[in-house]
Amino acid sequence: MTQKILVLPGDGIGPEITAQASRVLAACQARGLDVEVEEGLLGGSAYDVHGEPLPAETLEKAKAARGILLGAVGGPRWDKIEDLAKRPEKGLLGVRKQLGLFGNLRPAMTYPQLAEASSLKPELVAGLDIMIVRELTGGIYFGQPRGIEERDGQRVGFNTYVYSESEIERIGRVAFEMAQKRNKTLCSVDKANVLEVTILWREVMERLAPEYPDVELSHMYVDNAAMQLVRAPKQFDVVVTGNMFGDILSDAAAMLTGSIGMLPSASLNESGQGMYEPCHGSAPDIAGQNVANPLATILSVAMMLRYSLDEPALAERIEAAVGKVLDDGLRTADIASDGTRTVSTSEMGDAVLAAFEAL
Repeated sequence: MTQKILVLPGDGIGPEITAQASRVLAACQARGLDVEVEEGLLGGSAYDVHGEPLPAETLEKAKAARGILLGAVGGPRWDKIEDLAKRPEKGLLGVRKQLGLFGNLRPAMTYPQLAEASSLKPELVAGLDIMIVRELTGGIYFGQPRGIEERDGQRVGFNTYVYSESEIERIGRVAFEMAQKRNKTLCSVDKANVLEVTILWREVMERLAPEYPDVELSHMYVDNAAMQLVRAPKQFDVVVTGNMFGDILSDAAAMLTGSIGMLPSASLNESGQGMYEPCHGSAPDIAGQNVANPLATILSVAMMLRYSLDEPALAERIEAAVGKVLDDGLRTADIASDGTRTVSTSEMGDAVLAAFEAL
């Protein structure tokens, strides 16, 4: 049965990088991938046309799609929108919430060709392969009550950090199952020495552990986890944590790899429907210049093929093609170094397509 794919180019460099990823997706279609691809507006680009960052038309398309490929949202041109609900980022959060995309997969993998590009010593990051599983629709980003109000003559801001047992169990199962497919070790990150909500988080993870006897479960406080990511990152395989901690730790882990421009991500719901996007932002300072790195977005297509479309062979083919262009010394500006050849966004797309076809 033909499945639908929705491409949301978004803002900034989003249209440039999704254009290259869409070419790779088309190459997969030519090799038998049975999908129907359409586009929609999200974020600032949607606000400019519809006055809303998540138009009803886009949401309906998203609900009907098996996989969604997103470029990026946001930029300074929309920072002066006074109604926070109209900001571009609210469109992204709205898709996540409306589709129940609770499970965020953020790989941090160092390609051997790019080990020298990391800010850490190559021996600390060569061979790095971490999967951070972040709960995406709960925690302090969504908890109620929240707001800013007057108390005792001064303004006070407040947010609520809350998780239910079922929310923790749901993301815990995703993480345990991911660990079973990898090296069978899972580190759950919390702050159970201070926060009651993460005492519950730890208790639920411990309760799940006997159901996965082949997985070794450990626990780590988030401050120590941040330190260990810098000290000895290869000790981690799969990491599971809440929304706020996962947001911070996954960005830190991304930079261990040399460039956030290399890292894809997936956000999944319980049915396997997913939104796939590069980990970097909209980079408005380089938008329209044909210099952005499209590889994270292309690799996001590979994740879509693996996790939502059940096409692991095509996913592996894309990943091998990316490895081939890196072996050939081709780099966009963000990952360029001595002895490599700097290419544009579209030239990198050309190279990946050529490698894909040659495999």
